[in-house]
This record gives sequence, structure tokens and C-alpha cells, in this order.
Amino acid sequence: MGLVRYAEGDIVNDTQRLGTSTWTNNTNELLTANMHESPLQNVNGGAGGVAAAPGATANGSHYISLYYSAAVSSSEFSVGYGHINGSGSLDYTTGPGGTGYSPSRVIYNQYRQLVFGDENSKFSFNGYTPDHIYIINVNRARYKHNLKPSSMNMKLKIAASSAKIYTDDSITQSGSAVMTNAGRQFNVVEGASGVMTGATLNQAGGGKGSYGLFYPDSGFMVLNPDALFLNHGSNAALSPTVTPNFGANDNHQELVDALQLGNSFILDSEEKVSSQYYFTRARNSEFNYTTNPSFVDINGSVGITSFIDNPTTYITTVGMYNDSGDLVAVAKLSQPITKDFTKEALIRVKLDY
Repeated sequence: MGLVRYAEGDIVNDTQRLGTSTWTNNTNELLTANMHESPLQNVNGGAGGVAAAPGATANGSHYISLYYSAAVSSSEFSVGYGHINGSGSLDYTTGPGGTGYSPSRVIYNQYRQLVFGDENSKFSFNGYTPDHIYIINVNRARYKHNLKPSSMNMKLKIAASSAKIYTDDSITQSGSAVMTNAGRQFNVVEGASGVMTGATLNQAGGGKGSYGLFYPDSGFMVLNPDALFLNHGSNAALSPTVTPNFGANDNHQELVDALQLGNSFILDSEEKVSSQYYFTRARNSEFNYTTNPSFVDINGSVGITSFIDNPTTYITTVGMYNDSGDLVAVAKLSQPITKDFTKEALIRVKLDY
């Protein structure tokens, strides 16, 4: 029997999204109070760290990485602070022309470049455009294809207020997202599991806009410090210092502290698995003979007399060939399928990629 080409209707494509936990050890809920900061990055001596203020060029001035435990070598996520004019962090140089060129300015420019593709646009949160932002960037090694919308439940807390839960609004928006250079964009809102509390994005009131923007395809979120401060009450925490002399204010540490006090960060990831199904058909008139040497004798006659009028084969393998006749894939059956002129077989072969 020669090769049989698959008909157009015999090949079906399918794509599924599989969810999994993001954090180390397949942990669904990250207890952030137990997380460790790198002693080399820590700016104010938070949990697990040491009191040390890095200079303007140190990576701790740009972002703080948080680790599942002291034994884990790669971080879960990092926290940063950006300011459009470079305030809130030390200038790289103090000479002429160096004013405002600082870690906070680099962070702001980096993320607007990722989202907008330029260094002129500004982050706007439902109509409100602050000069500064917080960043939470999940380590790329922690998730598969993308972070899963509606899975985020992140608690923030400061000493003077109760913990508040933040999520994205993907369920409230019925999955509809704004498309950017960084992929899908959802709003960060107060609520749970993709459902926003209330009916307005300006949940904190006071004209400070929404709490932030979530980019699940790129693994980060951009938060609005002014709305977060308003939502957690008039307290020094979550209120970044933007001194005109560009001092080392280490504003990203305030968000780290709020995450550690909240002690809960749930966030799943997704993996897109594409499959092709090949419906392999052995019709009644096909594949009833075999090239196995035991089927015939040295004279070419059928060796088993009962097979002369009713030849029988046993299908154990499906070989898939390209147009050049090269074998490119082999599918093994769990048990042989009996085949003769009175039977037809339909074998579904699945290829994942």
C-alpha cells in the first residue's frame, strides 16, 4: 500500500490556553511578608535586608528585586519608581547638564518606550496624568506565555489602613483590552479576580484617576502613586517624595513595604498550546496487506492460509511523511488495531507545538 495524502478536512488546528501558578514551587499565593530583598539592593533595611543606601548608578536605585526565600537565586518580581523629570532619586552626575538624569527618569522613559514606542508620551490613568509612576515587573522566568488576566489579587497595606485588594478589570470589561506595543492593556482596579468594585475607574475619587495599568503579555504593571495614596488615607506611606533637589528618596521602597504588609499576591500565568489533529483514515479497502516478511513465503505466496481469502493486518504505528517522502513523525498506538476488508479505522494523531 502506498502513501495516502491527508485531505483538507482531515487536518484540524486548535489553540488552548493553559493556566498555572506563577510563583516559585508552583505557589498560587505569594506571602510577601516573608519575601527577601537582596542586601545589595536594599535601600532602607526592609524585611530580610540591611540598611544601605546605594548610589545613583547602583541597580538598587533603579529597582528592588524580591525573592521567595534566601535560598532562591532568581527573583519573583521587581519594584521600581519612575518620574518624568527624574525627581525622587539622585542625579548620575552633578555637573552642568546633569540635572534630572537619574534612575527615576530612566525607569519612566524605559516603560513609556515599551508601551508607547517613544519617549514623549505620558502615562495617563483614566484622564489623570501624574508625573510619576510605580512599576511592578514580574520576572520573565516565572511565567509561561503571559500573565493570566483576572487572576491577579494583590494586597497593599500601610500601617494606618486596612489591606486593600487590587486586580485587573478584564472580567468587568468582558476581556476587551486596549492594544499597545506591550500587548494588551487592562486597568488596575480595586476588586477581586478581574471584577471591579463599583462602576467608575476613579475609585479613590479626588480627581486622581485610576490605580494603574496592567500589561499581562509583557509581565508588568504601571501604578498611579497619587490614586494609591488617596485610597489608603492621608499617610506618608505610598506618597513618593519628589524633592526639587533630586535627593535619594528611594520611593520604590514605599511600595515594597506596602506589598510586604499586605502579605498576599496571587497571580497566575498562561501558556498557549497550539495543536494540529490529523484524522488518519484506514478505509475497508486499504491497509489490509503488509510488507512484513512473515506475511509471505519465499515464493511470494501468503504464508498463513486463513489470510488468503481474508487477509488481516494489525495497525500499531502511523508514519507521517513530507512531500519528499521523508518520515518526519511517528505516532504509536497503545494497542494494535485489527484491520481487514470488513473493517475501517479512524486514528486521531495530535501534534502539539
